Amino acid sequence: MPTPPPSPSTQILIVEDKDSLRTMLRHALEGHGHGVVEARDEVEAKQQLATTRPTVVLSDLRLPQGDGFGVLRAVKEQDPETPVIVMTAYGSIEDAVAAMKEGALDFLAKPVDPEHLRLLVARAIEQRQLVTENVALKEELAARRGMPHIIGNDPKLAKILATLERAARTDTTVLLEGESGTGKELFARALHALSPRAERPFVAINCAAIPDALLESELFGHERGAFTGAVARKLGKFEVADRGTLFLDEIGDLPLALQAKILRALEERCFERLGGTTERRVDVRVVAATNKRLKERVAAKQFREDLYFRLSVFPVSIPPLRERSSDVPLLARHFIERFCADLRKPRLTLSSDAAAALQGYAWPGNVRELQNCIERAVILTDGDTIRPLHLNLSSVLPRADDAGADTSLWAQVDLSGSLTDATSRVTAEVERRKIQQVLKEAGGNRAEAAMQLQVSPKALAAKIKKYAIGAPAGRR
Repeated sequence: MPTPPPSPSTQILIVEDKDSLRTMLRHALEGHGHGVVEARDEVEAKQQLATTRPTVVLSDLRLPQGDGFGVLRAVKEQDPETPVIVMTAYGSIEDAVAAMKEGALDFLAKPVDPEHLRLLVARAIEQRQLVTENVALKEELAARRGMPHIIGNDPKLAKILATLERAARTDTTVLLEGESGTGKELFARALHALSPRAERPFVAINCAAIPDALLESELFGHERGAFTGAVARKLGKFEVADRGTLFLDEIGDLPLALQAKILRALEERCFERLGGTTERRVDVRVVAATNKRLKERVAAKQFREDLYFRLSVFPVSIPPLRERSSDVPLLARHFIERFCADLRKPRLTLSSDAAAALQGYAWPGNVRELQNCIERAVILTDGDTIRPLHLNLSSVLPRADDAGADTSLWAQVDLSGSLTDATSRVTAEVERRKIQQVLKEAGGNRAEAAMQLQVSPKALAAKIKKYAIGAPAGRR
């Protein structure tokens, strides 16, 4: 049998024992830009399925070894969504109907009309794309809700966008580094939109938001019966993102046990579903993001060095909002317009005092914090102008731009001892107060508090124990 060609945009598996007909079918399909792999019987078809992932399968029902029904079942076992078209001689229409009842998409009567073949294959490919993209579309629509455009005039931002545009032309793995709230997923989406894969799925997964026990299944999928509760086969994010872009957010929180499997998927573009034995091959462009210092985690043996080097082929650093403070008023006005439209409120203006307050704040939560601040301000504003009192920034530490910017708040801070000692005390107090505040707002619900604080429930529990924080009133 001929060696399978490199994976084109579509690949058709032809299962036909007559050499002349198989050659005619191959030429007809290749003439329309499809890649073709061939098999003469059910045994060879299963061998091809073990090494390739066809877009469509075209199989004769009568074969010297096995039959088309066996091929159909093998295809559906590998991937229930792969379209199968069966071929049958004139007078065997009953067999074709039986095959369709078992899951075949359509049938093709012999002698084969090349034009009819082209139309059936085109319809099968369209159906396959719709099924795959429907799964991704649900996630993409949810992720896009409230997602702004990349807004700003700061030279740092322009430089990053130019860098992303250059990276987008390749399939190089990109690592986006930046603090929480800087919009790393938005930059990943921009990279995808600028790439040749723009018409294919963009699939995102937050590695820190999913329990370790479920993360492998989310990434690589599972077979029926792989574990308690696995009542059906599930496609993982790598398969859903096939020929598109997979965004691995918070990659620094990836469990060590999974890092080797991710490395193999990146290097060899293959993996096995949880509970499965068959290799799955995918064509995925990976973009990873982290708010952790991965080099430090590598040194601490918390992150594999080989995976770090594989991910950081093209690193891009996203600056925090405080380093492009000139963009704050521009972003604020964008959010004001959007939330006024969402809340069906008359258009609001931003007072000069409020704009100055926004620009003078350090924004530790970056663009996400600014977005939340403006949404709250739009809700609280009764008139037509957002003023400083609507921003609720008075309770946070101001940004001191010079040594003389002392306030009564700073006068209460214990700055004795070394820099490390003073920093540790201030950080611990801020953490303790912030956790108490969010727990109170969440009514003592730790899961909700962890989500608002953007930490894992395990990390929050450790902090609560460390600072001996009691339950809020009403939750004791």
